[in-house]
Amino acid sequence: MRALRAKFGLAMAGKSPWGGKSGGNGSSGGGDGSPSGGGPKNPWLPPRGEDGERRAANIEDIFKNRGPEGPRRGGGGGFRMPERPGGKSWLPVLIVLVISLALISTMLHLIGPQERAVVKTFGNYTRTLDSGLKISLPWPIETVDVEDVQGVRLINIPAQDEKVKLILTNDQNLVDLSYLVRFNINDLEDFKFRLAEPVETVGEVAEAAMRASVAEKTLDETFSGQGRAEIEQRVRERMQATLDEYGAGIQVLGVEIAKADPPSQVVDAFREVSVAEQEADAARNRSRGYAQQIVTEARGEAEAFDKVYAEYRLAPEVTRQRLYYETMERVLSQNDKTVIEARGVTPYLALPELRRRSQQAPATTVTPPTPVQE
Repeated sequence: MRALRAKFGLAMAGKSPWGGKSGGNGSSGGGDGSPSGGGPKNPWLPPRGEDGERRAANIEDIFKNRGPEGPRRGGGGGFRMPERPGGKSWLPVLIVLVISLALISTMLHLIGPQERAVVKTFGNYTRTLDSGLKISLPWPIETVDVEDVQGVRLINIPAQDEKVKLILTNDQNLVDLSYLVRFNINDLEDFKFRLAEPVETVGEVAEAAMRASVAEKTLDETFSGQGRAEIEQRVRERMQATLDEYGAGIQVLGVEIAKADPPSQVVDAFREVSVAEQEADAARNRSRGYAQQIVTEARGEAEAFDKVYAEYRLAPEVTRQRLYYETMERVLSQNDKTVIEARGVTPYLALPELRRRSQQAPATTVTPPTPVQE
């Protein structure tokens, strides 16, 4: 770069970088770069003209075919678009072709089987398009908005940026609920033009319906499976009624409660209460079982007594004697010692000892005597 600047300075000063001086018309000896000068050819001088003479190079000759954006069109080094017959440019034709293709692309619309489209002419609704290949006027005369009307859309409440959603129950308790709302579009025209924010409206209506439905149930019913099913059904019915009043063009498919927990601040105390209630229920169940057992035994004894009493009325003396024998047998069978107070009877009877000896004694076989023959 420094050498190039030095050459520029010599050229502007009228001196050749290969030595010698150059006059204003470039006729100095040896300085024009001609073979007769005996020196090398000067690359900074223009080629010979018609008069056969060379003139001195200047800064305009160096940069006449270059600019800050590159070679100029007049220099012969730039790109030139082919010309049409007659010398005209193809650029206007290309511009018109691109604009035409862009307009045609805004006129053709391929609508899927689960989709519908609304057409607006200068911003005003005009008609609804069904599925298939449809044609409309080019933009900006008509605009077409395509929506999926059969696909299921989901709303999670509370949203991800919200932590809890506390709702008051009928018995003045708070419950933390998380639920899912499923819906689709049944009228695209109403969905697009009746409500400013239809999806946000669905979420707000769902929250209002959930609060009203939970307020009809107690805390225990909210936690139970049957209570949850009833709440989900009531929420769906209330949401559908409210959205129909709004003319939202939305069909509520269902509501599902994902979580029903007590508030996090009192969850430990709630668990302790729940455990105590379970233990109390277990104790009540045990007491009911024991009472049922006692009652059953008492009824059995009463029925047996009734049968004995019926026999006693028929034969009082025989029945009294049989009861005495059965009672003595039941009592004495469980005792090892028996004491009898009667005259002529040994006071102590070693009944267990006698029973044990009879069991240990070997069985003896008695052989009858052989008769003697006379």
